[in-house]
Formats: sequence, structure tokens, C-alpha cells
Amino acid sequence: MALSACRTFVNGISVFIIRNKIARFERWRLTLAGKLFCSCGPVSNERPATGQTVVTEKNGPVVTVGINRPEVRNAVNQETAQRLAKELSAFDQDDTLSVAVLHGIGGHFCAGYDLKELSQGSASLKLKPDVTQGPAPMGPSRLRLSKPLIAAVSGYAVAGGLELALLADLRVVEESAIMGVFCRRFGVPLIDGGTVRLPQLIGLSRALDLIMTGRPVEAQEALAFGLANKVVPDGQALQAAVELAEQISSFPQLCLRADRNSAYHATFDSMSFTQAMQYEIDHGLPVITAESVPGATRFSSGVGRGGKFS
Repeated sequence: MALSACRTFVNGISVFIIRNKIARFERWRLTLAGKLFCSCGPVSNERPATGQTVVTEKNGPVVTVGINRPEVRNAVNQETAQRLAKELSAFDQDDTLSVAVLHGIGGHFCAGYDLKELSQGSASLKLKPDVTQGPAPMGPSRLRLSKPLIAAVSGYAVAGGLELALLADLRVVEESAIMGVFCRRFGVPLIDGGTVRLPQLIGLSRALDLIMTGRPVEAQEALAFGLANKVVPDGQALQAAVELAEQISSFPQLCLRADRNSAYHATFDSMSFTQAMQYEIDHGLPVITAESVPGATRFSSGVGRGGKFS
């Protein structure tokens, strides 16, 4: 009995030591993985320095632009609007950058314009009839960017926040995210492109449903509508959007932008099918010499066979 008890005791100690070593190894592994992950990309849940209402980070050809007012669910005031417009305009003019990712820091994309600022009379929105000259309440919503923008949507993307998401070419949406025209309840109009972009994106009937009722739209319905391009688990929208941006930035950019801009022109600017077709060929032909011939040469050498994208 004594020998058996002793063996049981020794075995118990051994198991405890082994488990402790495994736990220490796991903590070390997670710490190392975290350091490696942070060093590889701009994805972070930590809030940057106080006072920075918009935070940008460049990583190769991709830049992330984060709205940093988590205490008000990233509602946009005048200062934030001006910063957003400045940062996205700078991205559009920077030849070293190919794709931007717009996101919200602290769990929400954007709850729209800061109605508290508006109610206190501190917001002086002196809008001009010419939208290319006058300021936009949400900042960049009236811009026509020449390069791709991806929205990483978490939490609320409502009212003006929805309009910011509509500015993007693609929307990566988390499972618990909510989108909608919540400003319907307070008599605040969509004057940042919502009534222009939304019908083109999801069709007039569905757009009017959202615009007139102001009801919340969950991620899966947004995906079915075409309002969301991809739905990901909570906490992964920014990472997934950055990965998508990196993929898009790896393609020949002159060709990608020509095709993208032709699609926008056909949707919003062309007066006829013939005009749209003419725009497409006029802006596509210059790409042939610059990128298509070199691309065809690579394909002839065996690159990309079988539909491979690597």
C-alpha cells in the first residue's frame, strides 16, 4: 500500500510538472505569435494616442485609415470630417499607395454625424450648390477616388457611417455588424451620397426600403442585398480587408484602375450604352502596351496556367 501510494504521489507530481511546462510553453508560443503578427501588419485593437481622431498606417502599397472616436461610436464631427477628407485625398495622390482600408477603432465603424455637435450649434455646415467645391459633412463622402477603397465594417455603420461605407468599392462586414439609415428618426437627410450610391448598389426598391424605414440591416441580409461583399467573424473585418487590399494591390495597377474607373463611368456618368463602350475602349487601349503585352509574355512562359493567381 505504501509503495502504491508513493507511486501515485510521484506520478501526480510528474503530471503537474508536465502540465506546468506545457502551460508555460503555450504562453510563450502565444506571446511570440502575437509579436510576429503585430510586426506583419497594421491590424491592432489598441487605441492610438489621445487626440488623434483619424489614425493612418502605411504597410507597403496599402494604407489603413481609422476613425478614432470610440467614446461616441466613431461619430464624425467637423474635425474628424476634415481629417478623413485630407487623408483619403492624400492616399489618392500618393503614387506609392494602391489600396486604402477605412475602418473604425474600438468596435464600431461609424455611427454617422455627431448629432450632439449639430444640436449645440457648433457645426456650421455651409454647403455650396456645387458639390465639388463645398464641404461634405462626413468629410470624404463626395469624393470620387481613382484607386480602390475597402471598408472594414464592425459594430454600427449607420446614417452618415453607412454613407462612408458606400464610398468604398468593397465592404467586409463582421457577423454582428448593423447597417442602416438610422438618421431617418431625427429628420437628418442623406446628403453625403447615400441616395446616389445606394440605389445603384442594391437596386431602387431595396434602397427605398432602407431609406424610408431606417430599419437596421444585419450582416447576412446585407450580403444577400449586395451591400456587403464578404461576411467574417467578429473581430476579423480589418484583417480580412487588409488581406483583400494586399491581393488587389498585387495585380497590374494601370489595368485594374482602368477597368474600375470604366465601371464607375458606365454606372454614374455615361448618357448611353455607346458612350460607355467608347469610354471603355479609349481608356483600355493605352494599357495594352504598358501591361497587357508584358502580361501575355509571362503567361506564355508558363505563369498563371490553370487559373493560378500566385
